[in-house]
Order: sequence, then C-alpha cells, then structure tokens
Amino acid sequence: QVRLVESGGGLVQAGGSLRLSCAVSGRTFGRYCTGWFRQAPGKERDFVAATNWNGGKTLLADSVKGRFTISRNNGENTVYLQMNNLKPEDTAVYYCAAHRDNGYLLIGRNEYDYWGQGTQVTVSS
Repeated sequence: QVRLVESGGGLVQAGGSLRLSCAVSGRTFGRYCTGWFRQAPGKERDFVAATNWNGGKTLLADSVKGRFTISRNNGENTVYLQMNNLKPEDTAVYYCAAHRDNGYLLIGRNEYDYWGQGTQVTVSS
C-alpha cells in the first residue's frame, strides 16, 4: 500500500506563489510515477502535472505550462508542485497521486492507483 499526504495549500493573491508537497510512504517510492490533479467545485478532476520515477521526465497540462513545475526528491519520498503566477482559475483542491512505473507519464485520473486526501488552493483576484 502507498500512502500520500499533501500539504502547502492556502489562500494567495493572484500573481503569487505556493509550493505543494506530497509525502509518500509505504512501498518503494522509486518504483512509482507521481502526478498532481485538481478539482474545482462542480467540475471534473483534471490532470495538472506528472513525473516519472526519478523526476527526469515531466509533463504539464497546457493550462499551467510556464507557471507550474513538478519535481520529486526520492531521498525524502516527496513530490513537489511549485506554482507561480497563480490565477483565480487555479482555485481548486489539489490531489497527489501515484501509479506503478510503466515507462509512461499518465494523464488519466483512472490510471492512478493511489491518491492523497487533497489540499485546498484558493487564489483571490
């Protein structure tokens, strides 16, 4: 079993920054790819970013390219989402997720096996 716990959410003004963290425990962290999704009220849970087992490959949704960065530290079993130049439309609950490394960076929420409880990010205008 893999357990994920997100932290770092909060309230920030438009143009500001936040860094989300996801602490991963359980089975060998290095065997899993990790991703971030977000869900705004009344909307589907959408892909934001993904990284492979060692952080050497990353993928970002078009809506966050140039503003968000995903990274991971396998020594600390932690995945990060650095969010810069935040916009009100970034307001959502952000979820960390993981799936066993299969050589691909996945964007479908149904393809991930493990999920955190989510952390709220609110961007005021």
